[in-house]
Amino acid sequence: AAAPQQTAHGAPLGYTAAVELSSDRLLRSQPKQQRQQPRFQFGGKAAAAEKARRLEIIRTPVLSCYRIAVISLKGGVGKTTTTTALGATLASERQDKVIAIDANPDAGTLGRRVKRQTGATIRDLVTAIPHLRSYMDIRQFTSQDLNSGLEILANDVDPAVSTTFNDSDYRQVIDVLGRQYPIILTDSGTGLLYSAMRGVLDLADQLIIVSTPSVDGASSASTTLDWLSAHGYADLVQRSITVVSGVRETSKMIKVEDIVAHFQTRCRGVVVVPFDESLAAGAEVNLDMMRPKVREAYFELATLVGEDIIRAQQAAAQQSGWQQQAQAQPQPYPVAPQA
Repeated sequence: AAAPQQTAHGAPLGYTAAVELSSDRLLRSQPKQQRQQPRFQFGGKAAAAEKARRLEIIRTPVLSCYRIAVISLKGGVGKTTTTTALGATLASERQDKVIAIDANPDAGTLGRRVKRQTGATIRDLVTAIPHLRSYMDIRQFTSQDLNSGLEILANDVDPAVSTTFNDSDYRQVIDVLGRQYPIILTDSGTGLLYSAMRGVLDLADQLIIVSTPSVDGASSASTTLDWLSAHGYADLVQRSITVVSGVRETSKMIKVEDIVAHFQTRCRGVVVVPFDESLAAGAEVNLDMMRPKVREAYFELATLVGEDIIRAQQAAAQQSGWQQQAQAQPQPYPVAPQA
């Protein structure tokens, strides 16, 4: 495999910053993790039964790779946070391999949301694809959140390098990762017209659009849905989920309920994620540090994703049944030509 791009000091570009400007160094204080406590508090048997039902949905077995694309037309709306928090929730509850990849051509920051274990990037993995045979071959290019198990494949922080990641590269990466990871999340770039975005949309089973609780944020997200519907992705839009991220409970200016009502008419589901200081700090994502309401929102998002996994598995089984039936049917003898 090709070595990652080096700086004058020998470390891959951006790796030193990720280590020296880590969450441990920059955050003033972090709440102690209550590892022995239940993840959620329940209000009785009915609530516990509902939680169990949702867990069963989230843990739906994936028979083939299921791909989730997280997109937004506008930057700074919480797209990378949504990708990481959803991925961590799925990984912690499902207990199988889940990976999030950074397909942002503008020096994405997904790699900063977990403690980096390697300076390797998605560009390095593309170069090494001919030599990747096993999960452990791929693992040397990823960093893993030790709490949830989510793996991250970072992008290059140098825009001159990250912009060269194109549609063909993305499809190759998904093909290789899809053989080892049941669930892949893609943190896409802002915008819809860069090269890799075509592959992101074409290969996605589930689309998640992220918006802020603001006039321009909601308008931008709705415009994104319009564009996708007009360019051949109407089915993906109909099954999509909108996440309204960073909603402050004290805000009186924006009618969040009207934003939710609008997207409920356009998408399969809408999830409102309350503001969380630990997430707003841009630090490494840790489920145990989130406010309970925020954690519950991502659990709801994971449940909606699980419902579509069920749909995808049923569709795949039906397609397989049709193929087997077609193969089993006797073929008619050709009609003999008339003398």
